[in-house]
Amino acid sequence: MFLPIGRVAAPYAPTRHGHRPWTDSTLPLLARGYAWLPDRMRATRGGPVRTRLLGRPTIALHGPEAIVFFYDEQNIRRTSALPEPVLDTLFGRGAVHTLDGAAHRVRKALFLALLKDGAGVAALADHVAVHWSEAVGRWADGRRVVLFDEAALILARSVCAWTGVPLSDDACWQMAEDCTAMVDGFATPGPRHLRARAARARQEEALAALVRVAREGEEPAYDNGTAFEAVAWHRDADGRLLDPHTAAVELLNIIRPTVAVAWFASFAAHALHRWPVHQELLRKDGDGQYARAFAHEVRRFYPFAPFVGGLAATDLTWQGETIAKDTLVLLDLYGHHHDPELWHSPYRFDPQRFAGREPDADELIPQGGGDPARGHRCPGEDITVALLATLTAKLAGLDFDVPEQDLTISLSRVPTRPRSGFVLTAARNSREPHTPG
Repeated sequence: MFLPIGRVAAPYAPTRHGHRPWTDSTLPLLARGYAWLPDRMRATRGGPVRTRLLGRPTIALHGPEAIVFFYDEQNIRRTSALPEPVLDTLFGRGAVHTLDGAAHRVRKALFLALLKDGAGVAALADHVAVHWSEAVGRWADGRRVVLFDEAALILARSVCAWTGVPLSDDACWQMAEDCTAMVDGFATPGPRHLRARAARARQEEALAALVRVAREGEEPAYDNGTAFEAVAWHRDADGRLLDPHTAAVELLNIIRPTVAVAWFASFAAHALHRWPVHQELLRKDGDGQYARAFAHEVRRFYPFAPFVGGLAATDLTWQGETIAKDTLVLLDLYGHHHDPELWHSPYRFDPQRFAGREPDADELIPQGGGDPARGHRCPGEDITVALLATLTAKLAGLDFDVPEQDLTISLSRVPTRPRSGFVLTAARNSREPHTPG
């Protein structure tokens, strides 16, 4: 049974009713989720939206020019921009996301060095392929498999092996559960948020202890060491080693977003189930290019981050609008990917949009825009694309059934995913053509 993904109206058609800019939108945002900002943008015909969030004056921007404006550090800063609930769940205190200027560039270089030349990304994808095959072997008895949960565990085992974080199998299971909790609970009050806080505290404590143990030995050669060693022995712009807590935070900022690819994996399965024509195309995809195009379209079509935010670094002007220093500035992501002015038939799932090409830097921005080397775009975006392409190809090669379940994807829940987690049965490795459920 398939229940289609929800959708909002075309984001930037005009509406009759405006909104008072001094009205606090925190509760409407929590209630409307991904639809909140597109709804507000419709009232301004795509122009800036003024409101308040958590009492703070806020302006939301949209469009290609807004991306360039937002990722200019002379305009927008991240220091003190992230609210405490987000730091205590998603990113961690002292994380690279909270830095600006030279401090940010030196810390960011740590992550970029781990991915240089594409070799690191390819090695991680190889780990995922191996752990996927091992997992599929366990599914062959016809058990009900919740793909989201299984993908999270596969990704946790893979990234811990890749980084050199010495965890037992039980500890990898706990890492998978905790990383999904961190992502699942960062944007909401209540039990999900409390679980996210507890998960982060537990993993920060465990990883900080591993860093302390590692530092009892000799400093390894950076060029030959693991990602764990690189973080443990990284020196910041001030020449000092990261304190163990901050090192643990940054290790989680490698592991957590890798495990979060489980969200995209469940979306990929959802797309293959809804539009099974792509399964056969992926099975015939000899060079992996269609899998990569499919991965890009999953990241465009399905909702992940609704927007990103920062603070105005000084008094600014944007398209004739004044933006006072310290105003919270939001960049629209979900609406960007569903704007008919930017995408032809944006509510049609079509991997051919990216056939034979990579998207421009500020064209596809589910993990932020700009230059990852100089700005705040996620340095792990290449990992996300490579792992999602790997998992998509593996999914297309499975012979499986999709039993009756609730596949609704709610736009009011952030982050969202198929409500059932996408359940599979009778899964086994196969190259035989098969139309899912």
